[in-house]
Amino acid sequence: MFQVRMHGRGGQGVVTGAELLSVAAYLEGKHAQAFPSFGSERKGAPVVSFCRIDDKEIRLREPILEPDALIVQDPTLFKASDVCQGLKPNGYLLVNSNRTFSELHLDKIVAQLPAGHALTVPASEIALKHIGRPLPNAALLGAFARLTGIIHLRSVVAAIREAFPEKIAIANIAAATAAHDAVAGVTAAA
Repeated sequence: MFQVRMHGRGGQGVVTGAELLSVAAYLEGKHAQAFPSFGSERKGAPVVSFCRIDDKEIRLREPILEPDALIVQDPTLFKASDVCQGLKPNGYLLVNSNRTFSELHLDKIVAQLPAGHALTVPASEIALKHIGRPLPNAALLGAFARLTGIIHLRSVVAAIREAFPEKIAIANIAAATAAHDAVAGVTAAA
């Protein structure tokens, strides 16, 4: 089973991101589940969302304490809590930022992960360019597909098409594709 924990703030699409990821996995013939966890339901409050992906039925229903991957939509959360708590030693870390891990003071965490398993992507900037709003979830899913190979970009695109009206879907697909391509350029250069 592959378990993903997404951290962000209310209004960034953290819950929608986990749902889209689960739909993308389902479209590839996998079993998947997505569910959120949040306290105060207001814009800007910390939100955590979970997604499990497996080849067989998933019976677990509890929060993910030891994720295989972390997707962090707001890097300011690293100052507020131990976002990386429980991340498996061979896990993946994807952070929405145009800053380096060194600038984010995450060098020690990244050094513990296998080479190529941690990446920052300016997902909010990509979203602003393609969607017109800094909603990073679709861009991060495109980057996640390329970074991990757990799902394919075509499945992310199909999930976005199912979830949104055409005009919104087209913009989100453009953001996901741009982030996917940006990660492809980084991983090819590494």
